Amino acid sequence: MEERTVAAVSTPLGKGGVALVRVSGDEAVEICEKVFYPKSGKKLSEIKPGTAIYGYIYSEKERIDDGMAVVFRAPRSFTGEDTVEITCHGGIFITECVLEAVLSAGASPAGPGEFTKRAFLSGKLGLSQAEAIADVIDAASKEQVRLASANTRGVLSREVGELSDRLENILSSTYAYIDYPDEDLTDVTPEEMKNELSDVILSLTKLIDTYHTGKAVRDGIDTVILGKPNTGKSSLLNLLCRENRAIVTDKAGTTRDLIEEKVTAGRVTLNLCDTAGIRETDDKVEKIGVERANDRAKGAALLFAVFDCSRQADNEDFAVVKSIREMNNAKIAVINKCDLEKKLDFAPFADAFDKTVEISALTGEGAQELIDTVNEMYFSEEIDYDKTAIVSNARQFSSLTEAKKRLEAALSALETGQTQDIAALDIELALSSLFSLDGREVSERIVDGIFSRFCVGK
Repeated sequence: MEERTVAAVSTPLGKGGVALVRVSGDEAVEICEKVFYPKSGKKLSEIKPGTAIYGYIYSEKERIDDGMAVVFRAPRSFTGEDTVEITCHGGIFITECVLEAVLSAGASPAGPGEFTKRAFLSGKLGLSQAEAIADVIDAASKEQVRLASANTRGVLSREVGELSDRLENILSSTYAYIDYPDEDLTDVTPEEMKNELSDVILSLTKLIDTYHTGKAVRDGIDTVILGKPNTGKSSLLNLLCRENRAIVTDKAGTTRDLIEEKVTAGRVTLNLCDTAGIRETDDKVEKIGVERANDRAKGAALLFAVFDCSRQADNEDFAVVKSIREMNNAKIAVINKCDLEKKLDFAPFADAFDKTVEISALTGEGAQELIDTVNEMYFSEEIDYDKTAIVSNARQFSSLTEAKKRLEAALSALETGQTQDIAALDIELALSSLFSLDGREVSERIVDGIFSRFCVGK
């Protein structure tokens, strides 16, 4: 832990009823006693911790505002340090004046995420919980709030902790055998060790599989709308956005560049990208648009391939489907213009797609079915976030995947006749990966990178 006492405004910049200045560190109370004077005449150091007290705020002996203050004593605070939170009126200028007063009294400016980082370093919360706090702040949908809130409560941390404990038990038994081979201290036979490792690997696999859902909720699904010109791709984008985000005309090739928008679709977020119609063209600008469309589609997690229900399939449709077959992503065929007479025979294309949905981007018919279809692909069942651990970011996914890889190597060693102490080498590495997920064994660079994306004041 750093020795300096830090301060920052912990409420958003702007006008409001109140603003909050947070001060944390060994000298937090001493510093704030130079700024905040309770109306009761007592000193802040004499106020019962956790009690809000009314008083006056001074800057260089001049009274500038009145407000409330709460003192939290270590370790019973968010950061685990002595902390004072001063609430003043929420004007931009007055808030800066209060912060400047605290800094002049001896505090240092807090860096991005420094309060949460201190909470992590003092053991008040694990790294996955700290990450989840940033996710709560950034949440733009109810499902994102539910997932992030569960992880701030330690649902994922507890699951990983239980798996770590099981591996530690295996290792302690193995080490006892290594240190005292003649004492027969180990109570785990090679067969029992294999069974336990298999069970932990199965639990890890289930946890890793939740990343499919967790990433869709937290980061959104990179979704590309693809198809030949004039099938209604831009109309589909506008329908899902609930606004006229893209220009729509009956002229083929209207969309020539990528149009991107983030929309909430049921329980997931779609990072939508409308693209130029896929076709052979001599137009230089349109050709660039087609190339960009194909490049973006290859990297997408999900494709909406749009077809015109009112027209028979032609060579352009076949060319689109041929390119889609070669892409390794989830694919939904969106049969548009179902409000018109149906002329499209989709049977030759059906096997290229995971799902098929008929819609009318003009009337909105089928839009909810499309949203439901996407949600079914990422939510196989209702999730109880209070009980079910969900992996939600790439760092967590990588740690779990590495742990599983090491345990599979340990299990393979046992199955090929190697001794338990040989298998223990890989179990140690697996345990290290699990520890890194929640910050027990993680580099300073990774910690700094995680907290750098926090706002100042959190």
